[in-house]
Amino acid sequence: MKIIVTGGAGFIGGNFVQYMVNKYPQDRIINLDLLTYAGNLETLKSVEKSSNYSFIKGDIADRKFIFELFKEIEPDVVVNFAAESHVDRSIEDPEIFVKTNVVGTTTLLDACREYGIKRYHQVSTDEVYGDLPLDKPEMFFTEETPLHASSPYSAAKAAADMFVLAYYRTYKLPVTVSRCSNNYGPYHFPEKLIPLIISRALNDEELPVYGKGENVRDWLYVGDHCKAIDIILKRGKEGEVYNIGGHNEKTNLEVVKTVLRVLNKPESLIKFVADRPGHDMRYAIDPAKMETELGWKPEYTFDTGIVKTIQWYLDNQDWWKNIISGEYTKYFDKMYKGRVI
Repeated sequence: MKIIVTGGAGFIGGNFVQYMVNKYPQDRIINLDLLTYAGNLETLKSVEKSSNYSFIKGDIADRKFIFELFKEIEPDVVVNFAAESHVDRSIEDPEIFVKTNVVGTTTLLDACREYGIKRYHQVSTDEVYGDLPLDKPEMFFTEETPLHASSPYSAAKAAADMFVLAYYRTYKLPVTVSRCSNNYGPYHFPEKLIPLIISRALNDEELPVYGKGENVRDWLYVGDHCKAIDIILKRGKEGEVYNIGGHNEKTNLEVVKTVLRVLNKPESLIKFVADRPGHDMRYAIDPAKMETELGWKPEYTFDTGIVKTIQWYLDNQDWWKNIISGEYTKYFDKMYKGRVI
C-alpha cells in the first residue's frame, strides 16, 4: 500500500511515520510536510534511509500541487495530521489556521474524490467539544457530544471534521475521524506544556503556568495514539468518529510538579502568569468505543509515560536545544514576558 501521511514532520505525525515505517516494511510511507515552525526532519532521522520511506515538501492547501501529487503517487490511504495546532498561536493569527486546517483538509478530500482512495483518516482533537466543568468529574466527551469550539484553533479543527463527515455522506468518500486527548512523548515541540517544563527546568529557568494551574487535561502517550490510529485504519468503520483518550486526567499544576519531582528540581521555579483568553477548564475523553468496538486500550499510564518521556528528553538534548536556540526563543518572549501575576 501507498500511504501519504501529512504533517509527518510534526510531533504526532513524526511518531506515526516512524511507527508505520518500522511496522509495515512492505508499505510505502510518504511523508508530506510544509516544514513550518513545528516541522522538524530531525524527528525522522531514524527512518530517513529506510527503503519504504520518502519525504515530500509541500502545502496541503496548494490545490495544483496536491492534485499533481495524487495523480503521480495514486495513494491508497491518506492520514491527515497536517495542522496549525497551538491554541496560543491561533489567538495571535487565526487566518493561517483556517488556511491549513480547513482549506488544506478540503483540498485533500477533493483530491481523494478525483483520484480515488481506500481510506482517508482525519486526525482531530478533543478540543472541538469545548470544555467540561471542574465540579462534574463524572462528565466525559463521547463521540455524540456536540461540537462547541472555544478557540480559533478548535473552531478550525471542528470545521475540518464537519467537512470530512460531509464528504462521506455526500460523496460516499471512505473516511474516518479520530479525536484525541493531549498527547505527550518524544519529539514534542518545546512550546507545549510538558516539553516546555522539562527543557526550562533542566536549565533552572522559571516555569510559566497559566492562571492557578487548575485546568485539567487527559494525557495520552503518543505511542498509544499511533497504535490507535493504526487500528482505526484496519478495523474502523467508514463514516465513524473515534475518541482516543488515556484515562489520565491531571491538572496542569500536577503535571508541572510531577516533572519537577522526577527531575529533582524545586517547585520555586513555578511562576503563575495571566491566563490566556477563553482557556478551557477541563478536557476528558471517554474512549469506550475504541475499547469495545476495536479492542484498543492505552498501554501507558501517565506515571509510566512521563518517566519514559523525561528520559527521552535527557537522552536527546541536542534535538530540543537546536529548536529553542532559534526563532522559538523570540516566540517564547512574546507569549510569556510581562504576564507574571
